[in-house]
Amino acid sequence: MKWIHCCYRSHYSSSPTVSLYLFPSSPTTPRGGLCDVACVSVKDLSQDRMSRKRRSNHVCQLVCTEAARWWTEHNLFTGMLPVLPLEVLEEMLLNVPPQQVVCVCRLVCREWKEVVDSDSLWRERCRREGYQTYVTKLPKDWRLFYFLCKKRRNLLKNPRADDKFKGWQIMENGGDKWKIESVEEVPLPDNTVQKYFATSYSTCRKSQLIDLEKEGYRPSFMDDFQPDIIISDWYAPRRECGAKYEICVELLNHKKQPIKKFSPGTVIFQNWDDHKWNQMTHVFKNYGPGVRYIRFIHGGKDTLYWAGWYGIRVTNSSIEICPSVDR
Repeated sequence: MKWIHCCYRSHYSSSPTVSLYLFPSSPTTPRGGLCDVACVSVKDLSQDRMSRKRRSNHVCQLVCTEAARWWTEHNLFTGMLPVLPLEVLEEMLLNVPPQQVVCVCRLVCREWKEVVDSDSLWRERCRREGYQTYVTKLPKDWRLFYFLCKKRRNLLKNPRADDKFKGWQIMENGGDKWKIESVEEVPLPDNTVQKYFATSYSTCRKSQLIDLEKEGYRPSFMDDFQPDIIISDWYAPRRECGAKYEICVELLNHKKQPIKKFSPGTVIFQNWDDHKWNQMTHVFKNYGPGVRYIRFIHGGKDTLYWAGWYGIRVTNSSIEICPSVDR
């Protein structure tokens, strides 16, 4: 018979112990598939503190997922689950991958469901993984806040020209066409950005279309929660030549028709103007249901029609979906 055990270090005795909660893989056992609890000394597991911690985390994951799967498969919701101290159960769940906590462990019994649905579990998970929020504006739903933080990333592909024009659709390629150049004279605030896209003497524009469902944001999630959508783009002119910069970002429905649009006026730089890098930002909030795609378009040109690449420069663009409390 196969046994699975969970390690737990007690904080209530002078001699730390590890409790072994044993779940057999066969349903033909007394007490609905649960065996008695045994205790052993921590020293019996390992003399190395870090190895002991890693082993505990690994076994905690096994016991939660295997126990949940076993109880749901055999429909043994008879109240015979072990009455674990709340702090033990929370610690076990904190060491299980978050998707398994919601999709598997939450189905074990009412007690586990209440713990999984509690704010305290997800607030502690946020603290341990470094997801911070403003003290004066706490999340209404800590679980939602956690998953949005964990999934948060730049949805635009190749925003820094590291992979030439891969991921971008060239809409207009005027003048001497788009060109990729290295950041040299004036660095960006993020000094890891080493390249940018340069425009020419006639309009250059490029775009990306983001499919939110393919990126892991289901239609029901977008409709029910409407998380903030944060847009950012960095742009700069050349010092010796004037330039024009344009940006347009649209939230689209399933037919790729606009629901919301951000399209500020054209930014114009005079020649011999300040050529430092500028950031364009916008936050879509309360945009309503139906958002399935995001279309990002930017570009520009120079104002003196000089041959070469003296137009606006763009790089480090981003689109992020994040909790509302971040702004």
